[in-house]
Amino acid sequence: MPLHKYPPKIWEALKLQKGIYARLPQHYLRSLQDTTPPTPVHWKPLGVKYRANPNTGQRERVQDVPIPMYYPPESQDGLWGGEGWISGFRYAKNDKLSTRLRKTWKPQLFKRELYSEILDQKFNVTVTARTLDLIDAAFGFDIYILKTPKQELNSKFGMDLKRAMLLRLAQKDKDLYPNDPDRREIYNRYKHFEIPEEEAEWVGLTLEEAVEKQRLLEKKDPEPLYSGLVEKLVNELAFKKLSEPTIVEKK
Repeated sequence: MPLHKYPPKIWEALKLQKGIYARLPQHYLRSLQDTTPPTPVHWKPLGVKYRANPNTGQRERVQDVPIPMYYPPESQDGLWGGEGWISGFRYAKNDKLSTRLRKTWKPQLFKRELYSEILDQKFNVTVTARTLDLIDAAFGFDIYILKTPKQELNSKFGMDLKRAMLLRLAQKDKDLYPNDPDRREIYNRYKHFEIPEEEAEWVGLTLEEAVEKQRLLEKKDPEPLYSGLVEKLVNELAFKKLSEPTIVEKK
């Protein structure tokens, strides 16, 4: 007999169907259900189950197993371009007959100053070489942030930047570049990324942040008891006055 009515693997999905979780915006709930795997960075999937052995020509099963990745908390404060830590083993003295030693491979990190046209602000960001290549391939820092999905960014800082950029595009802030009308045309350059403001303000929020935001939206200040009693008394007096007979004098 099972110990639980539902298996623990689906507890998180069931939680979103009850209480305040179910009252979250539908577009935000759909974003949580997007489980598209990110692009492999530290390994190359072959995409086939079998292949021919180049030496014997016999058909062999392909072990297309992804390398387990670990993303430390500091990766959420920068833009690592999907890179992370890889744990494994190495041979002592590069000899396969020697003892295996545990080793962790870490990406090389750089501090770079990146400029956002939409936000008109510079950011000192911890990046990897792959991140810089992706920004160059996207022809700009803003385009890289806006077009890269959440699974690819894998960064809380990156998603906060995306939300700020989308809000700026949705609000069409005219105070940006007040003395330079030509630079104000950047909105036309990023127009195809624009989404409604009510959706943009939910982009990149964690589940805890979204629940707190929904709780604040639903919060109502308590109404004093005397306010309702005064309104009720005024209505009763007005009704009583209308129901009383009036004397009309003829002239």
